[in-house]
Amino acid sequence: MAEIEMYATQTCDYCADARTLFKKKGVTYKEIDVTGSKELRKEMTKRANGGDTVPQIFIDGKHIGGYDDMRAMDKKGLLDPLLGKTA
Repeated sequence: MAEIEMYATQTCDYCADARTLFKKKGVTYKEIDVTGSKELRKEMTKRANGGDTVPQIFIDGKHIGGYDDMRAMDKKGLLDPLLGKTA
């Protein structure tokens, strides 16, 4: 199974949508709550090549982008292989 990390906040609707998609996919992930932490936000932005909105999602260390990016990958059938899921 892939290692999934998501930088998020508790009040972000896109973060909630990403959590729902992960649950639907049956995968576990590490959530890094950046609420109120300038240092974690700075870390997130650096890892995300300038992406400063939440969520920022990484699969096996590779930056996927935000929820919209992940959802687009899912619609194209590209997400499951990254998650280590087989048909």
